[in-house]
Amino acid sequence: MKAKKHNLSESHLSPAEDASGLRFGIVVSSWNSEITESLFRAAVSTLKSAGCPDENIFRTDVPGSFELPLGAKILYEQRKPDAIICLGCVIRGETPHFDYICSAVSAGIMQLNVEKGLPFIFGVLTTENIQQAQDRSGGTHGNKGIEAAVTAIRMALLKAGN
Repeated sequence: MKAKKHNLSESHLSPAEDASGLRFGIVVSSWNSEITESLFRAAVSTLKSAGCPDENIFRTDVPGSFELPLGAKILYEQRKPDAIICLGCVIRGETPHFDYICSAVSAGIMQLNVEKGLPFIFGVLTTENIQQAQDRSGGTHGNKGIEAAVTAIRMALLKAGN
């Protein structure tokens, strides 16, 4: 039986999913900035629509997706947010570089979740080409920045016992 795809870009947070008292960090890769900036804008918009004030959203920029885990750890140590969203975009090239980067980034973010006991959200696009990245950062497949923010809110509330 085929599972129905659920696009969190179209999710609506319930009134109980109030982010007004929460603090969020967002780590943004500068590589593929056209894509990552779109993800960032969507994530911030989603956090704000859930009641999170501007002063409770902290941004840190890193050079590329490989640096996201360390950037997230530094942001955690400096700001102590309730959740951290890691936004990046890795596009497959002609070498195995893509596989190494994607593997290292996903493992690094997962390790932070377990070690810190805090939601570190994987908002990294791993695509075959620029069109797929554009489709997932505001195009035909929604915006994964929205999905990352919805996940961050829900996990932060879960951690808080709400």
